[in-house]
Amino acid sequence: MIKRKTPSWLRGVNTIWEGSYFLGTKPKLDKDDLIRTARKRTGLCDLGSDFNDEPLERLLWSINEEARLNPLGCFITRERFIGLVCVRLRAENFFKRYPAILEQELYPSWIIIGLQRTGTTKLQRLLAADPDHRVIPSWEVINPIPLDPEYFEKHPPVNRKNSSSLHTRPGGAGTASVAFRTPDPARLKLANTAVNALRYLSPGFFAIHPIDALQPEEDILMLDVSFLSTTPEAMMHVPSYASWLEKTDQSEAYAYGAKLLRLLQWVHPGQRWILKTPHHLEFPDLIVKFYGNAHFLWPHRRIYESVPSYLNMVTHNRMIFSSHVSEKQVAEHWVRKTGYMLDKALKYRNIGNNDRLFTDIRYQDLVADSVGQLEKIYQSDGGLTPELVTAFRKHEAENPRHKHGTHHYSLDDFGLTEADIDRYTLNYQHFISEKLTLTAEP
Repeated sequence: MIKRKTPSWLRGVNTIWEGSYFLGTKPKLDKDDLIRTARKRTGLCDLGSDFNDEPLERLLWSINEEARLNPLGCFITRERFIGLVCVRLRAENFFKRYPAILEQELYPSWIIIGLQRTGTTKLQRLLAADPDHRVIPSWEVINPIPLDPEYFEKHPPVNRKNSSSLHTRPGGAGTASVAFRTPDPARLKLANTAVNALRYLSPGFFAIHPIDALQPEEDILMLDVSFLSTTPEAMMHVPSYASWLEKTDQSEAYAYGAKLLRLLQWVHPGQRWILKTPHHLEFPDLIVKFYGNAHFLWPHRRIYESVPSYLNMVTHNRMIFSSHVSEKQVAEHWVRKTGYMLDKALKYRNIGNNDRLFTDIRYQDLVADSVGQLEKIYQSDGGLTPELVTAFRKHEAENPRHKHGTHHYSLDDFGLTEADIDRYTLNYQHFISEKLTLTAEP
């Protein structure tokens, strides 16, 4: 088994802080208190008629009873949840003031749904180099709604009547979504603070998953606003919540996620959404129902390599929040969960003509010849232009593999064998073997 350690200064802070709990310093994780605090911070009260507080209540119970958070983890969780409630309050304020936001149709989307650690981030960031594409950079996904209630009076949205004329394919890349690359300074500052904090809290994390405030991130945070997502179980031990979540209809989360996407595209238009999160493997039906015209990009990697890589990432995540992280516990939860997610996606894909909605990509091909894989993706969109190829190659040159260090992992690190992985993923392995040949990595 591998040994991971949190920084000594972090252990010291948690020890001292926990020792002062008798003075009333323990951060409070209570639903009513979180909502009350968010309303006070924003000066807003309306969470919307579609707000359901049951998911938040169940999540908080699971955290308080099962997660064994350390003081800093408890503090971060409290601030994050207050922030999510604030996002909802600010969103409802803008929806009421600008009803045209919700009258829009969502752009068509390419949804990257591969398992964690299969090249999904690389693919997403490559596609973000196409200026016709609308992505959600970290600074925006953390705070998708402007902090200033008068933001749109000071920064009027792009003239939407003219936005369609910006699309120039197949002759060359357009400029429809360049505007999002000019960040809101207030939200960029908060995002940079979060990125820098992560560097100190988990020094090895960036070798696993590099985070940049200006680069796109997972849109699962759009679902977090409804407190219905797998984010919590990737960050902490919340088995009761995770079990309840699998049995619960996620429609309200995707419906509200679509509302937030409408606001984002209203602020800065584009031609196509590029979205990415493994969470969507469970819910391609809801993507199609609420997001409309979607095509799924599914990267594939040998399951014996992607799973331990992700388990290592989850372990690093959880060690920020708890001083009682069990690698065995992480493995038991996420190996089964991985199979569950894959089976849900395959079940949808095997219905009727749904297979036509998917494009498969080999991880090894994406790493070895990304432009070749992008050409396959763009076949339905007029093919790649010389300008796009230049943009993609420039991104690759500026972001080489292992830029932030090398990530080491193995099944042995978690006491697992290939048979343990096979127990939950044979359906997926059989399915994908008929389409692609996935070979062992050197």
